[in-house]
Amino acid sequence: MCTVLHNGRFFRPATLNSQEPDFADCLVIDERSGEIKHIGSAEDAVAREAKAAGAKLQDMDGRVVVPGFIDGHMHLLLTGEALNQLDVGPFKNLEEIRNGIREYAQENPNLPRVLCRGWLQASTGGVALASDLNDLDPRPIFINAEDMHSAWVNTAALDEMGVADMEDPPGGEIHRDENGVATGLLSESAAIGIVWPFLSGVSSMEDRVRYIKDAFDAYTSSGYTGLVELAMDQVSWDALQLFRSRQPGGTLPISLATHWLVLPRNTEEETLKQVDRAIELHKRFNATDTPDCRIAGIKVLCDGVVDSCTAALREPYSHNNGNGNPIWSREQLAPVLRRADGAGLQCALHAIGDAAIKIAIDCLEQVGNPAGRHRIEHLETCTPEDAKRLGPLGITASVQPVHSDPAILGEWPKLLGPTRCKHVFPYGELAKGGAVLAIGTDSPTAPYGPLPNLYMATTRRSAREPERRDQTTPQFALSLAAAVSAATQGAAYSCFADGWTGTLEAGKAANLTVIDMKWDAEKLLEANVRETWFRGRRIYAAE
Repeated sequence: MCTVLHNGRFFRPATLNSQEPDFADCLVIDERSGEIKHIGSAEDAVAREAKAAGAKLQDMDGRVVVPGFIDGHMHLLLTGEALNQLDVGPFKNLEEIRNGIREYAQENPNLPRVLCRGWLQASTGGVALASDLNDLDPRPIFINAEDMHSAWVNTAALDEMGVADMEDPPGGEIHRDENGVATGLLSESAAIGIVWPFLSGVSSMEDRVRYIKDAFDAYTSSGYTGLVELAMDQVSWDALQLFRSRQPGGTLPISLATHWLVLPRNTEEETLKQVDRAIELHKRFNATDTPDCRIAGIKVLCDGVVDSCTAALREPYSHNNGNGNPIWSREQLAPVLRRADGAGLQCALHAIGDAAIKIAIDCLEQVGNPAGRHRIEHLETCTPEDAKRLGPLGITASVQPVHSDPAILGEWPKLLGPTRCKHVFPYGELAKGGAVLAIGTDSPTAPYGPLPNLYMATTRRSAREPERRDQTTPQFALSLAAAVSAATQGAAYSCFADGWTGTLEAGKAANLTVIDMKWDAEKLLEANVRETWFRGRRIYAAE
C-alpha cells in the first residue's frame, strides 16, 4: 500500500549548495518499507498507478515539505534537563536574575536543588559569585551559562560537589579568591567535567529517562527526524539505552548519532581510555546493526567560548590582553585523533577562537583522511585563510546560526574589537571554500527550533528580538535553499546518514517536515511546523 501526498511544494534542490529552490508537487510513500517511492508530478505514471491501486491520498494544501530536519549538533539529556529548569536568559541584570530565582524557588519548595539555565554572562558583567545567590534559598543553586561552558553556583552547591579540595581539572578552572576559596564560578572542563556529571549523577535513572523522553518529544514536534549528539558520556548512555529498551520495537523515536565526549586527563593512557570506550561501543552500536542509535565518533573541546574569554585567539582579547588558552596542545590531541580515526570513528572538534580553529584544522590535516568526514564545530571566528582549508581537507563545517543572534553579541565588540567582529560566523565563506555545511542548534545552549535557526542563517538578524534591525556579518548570509539543505542534507552528510535520508529522493526514507510557510527568509518567524514524518509514518501533527 502507498500513500500519495499531493498539492504540496516538495523541496528538492539540484545540489547541496543550490541557491535557488526546486519543488515537486507530489510524493509517493511505500508504507511497507517506509521509503519514498516517487517524487515528481501527480500526473507521473507512478503516482497515477498508486492512486489507481487504492493508495491513501493526503492533500498538502500547498504547504512546503522539506526533508526531515536533522539537528547537526545538540545535547539530548541536557536538553531534556533544561526543559525542566528555570530559564534565566530573559533576565537582563543581576537583580532580575535574583528575583526570578527567588520566586521560582518559592514556587517549587519540594525540589532538592534549584536548577537554572541560560545565564548570559554579559547580564552580570561577567561576575558570578556564590555570595550573590546564598541568601535566595538554602538549597544548592546551579545556574548553567547559556553556552554551557560555565556554571555559577551558590555555596551550598560548592559544598555538595566537594570542590574545596579539588584541583583544577586539565582545561578548566574552579575560580577562587585570594585565600583559595571557591567563589562560585566553574569554567570549561570544571563545568563540563564536574558540574555536568554531578547533576546527572544525583538525578535518578527514571528522571534521566524522563528527560530524554521530554527531549525527543520536543524535537519531533519541532520537525526533526534525526539528531547528532555531541557530548555523550556513560551516564547519558545508560539512561538512553533504558529509554530505548522501552520503545516500540526497541528503537528510538527518531535516529540518533552520538559523539563520545573525550576530556583531557592527567596521562595519555587515561585520556585514550575514553576513546577506547567509544570504539568498544561502536562495535555494537553502528549504522549497520543499530541505525537508530549509534556511536558515530568522538568529541573534543579545543577551546572555550568568546563570552567567557576562554576561546583561544591568535591576538589578545581587546579588553584584557589575554588570549584564552587552547584546552589541548597539538601533542596531546594527535594520538586521540589517530586512535579514533584508525577505528573508523569520526572526530568532532569544538573550536571557536581562531587559534583553536587553526590547531583543529592542522591536526585533522595530519590525520590525513578526507573520507572520514571529520568535523569542526562552531568556527565562529574562523579567518579567511582557514575558511578556505576545510573543503579541500574534507572537513565538515558544523555551524549553529542561532549563536549569531545580534541580541546575544553585545559584548563582542568590546571583547574582540571591531576588526575581528567583521569576520565572525563566516558561513558563506566556508561554503564558498568547498566545505559541506551542517546546521545545528547546540541545544540547550540555544533554542532548538529549526525555523528561527534558518532565519538567522539567512537574514543574520535576531530571532530573540525580532524588532531589532541590526545584522551579524550579513555578507556571510546563506540563501534559504542553501540553509535548508545544510539543515537536512548537510547534517545527514555530517554523520554518514546521507545514503538513506537528508533529501527527498526515491529509495530514501520518507522523513519529512511539513511547514506552513511562504518561501521567504524574512517570513520564517511566522512559519509553523505542521507535521513530522519518520520512515513513512506521521509521528507529529499540530492541533
